[in-house]
Amino acid sequence: MKGGRKNWDEHETKTTNDTPQEARNNRRTLLITGGKLGCRPLETSVKRTLERIFGEGTADVQRYLPASDLQWTAVAYYGDYPQLHHYQEGIKKKIDHSVAILEQAIKGLQEDIEDASHRAAARTIEVTANAPTENRQVFVVHGHDEGARESVARFLEKIDLKPVILHERANKGRTLITKFREESADIGFAVVLMTPDDQGGKAGKANTQPRARQNVVFELGFFIGALGPERVAALVKGDIERPSDFDGVVYIDLDAAGGWKQQLGRELQAAGFHIDWNKVMSCTNLFRPLPVSICPP
Repeated sequence: MKGGRKNWDEHETKTTNDTPQEARNNRRTLLITGGKLGCRPLETSVKRTLERIFGEGTADVQRYLPASDLQWTAVAYYGDYPQLHHYQEGIKKKIDHSVAILEQAIKGLQEDIEDASHRAAARTIEVTANAPTENRQVFVVHGHDEGARESVARFLEKIDLKPVILHERANKGRTLITKFREESADIGFAVVLMTPDDQGGKAGKANTQPRARQNVVFELGFFIGALGPERVAALVKGDIERPSDFDGVVYIDLDAAGGWKQQLGRELQAAGFHIDWNKVMSCTNLFRPLPVSICPP
């Protein structure tokens, strides 16, 4: 037995350039490990990493799990075989094989990420293409008061909205009702100017009172039905008759000081429009400085 161990130590010393003591330590290592050498901590780390990335028990984990096998065992034992350097060479081959599998896993993961990115980008393009653009067009319904109409239209322009005034649009051979229907089809909000252009009252009564033109009242009802009352604001000038059956409509006093601009701005903002309040305030007479001539000395 001693002679056999001596011969093994001498052979191991010749083949590995180890000292006799190192050869004996190597022999002891093989005996302790039962003829198996590997990298248990590294194996565990590889397995846990694969499970964390691909999900425990998934098909991808099973595909790449051989990368965590770093144990090498001799298929046969005869003479002086196997020796420690055989195990070292076997484990090195195992590690090289593991690295090749992990590189394949990394490549597959990168391809999956790229595919997911392309799908997400395509989905974003699709959603963007199909999503309605922010509609900044505001239909201005008006009567005979041109000053009120121009004041409202210019205010909307100054806060970066696009006023739509029916008579400013080309007829294109359309009837009035067709023109109205088509021009109002792509509108995000309606401002209805109720100015005292007509006189009216109950039949048989001598007393009449100012009221908006009947086409204005008609268009007010039209936009309430088309857009909803939350997207319609009625600007009322003076003490005029107001329709009694239009619930939910906001009536704003068209005051000379310009306070209506703030109220209209709030309604537009509530309807989803982006409003620059610096521009709103710059258009409001209440916030303009007094002329120097009337300021106290």
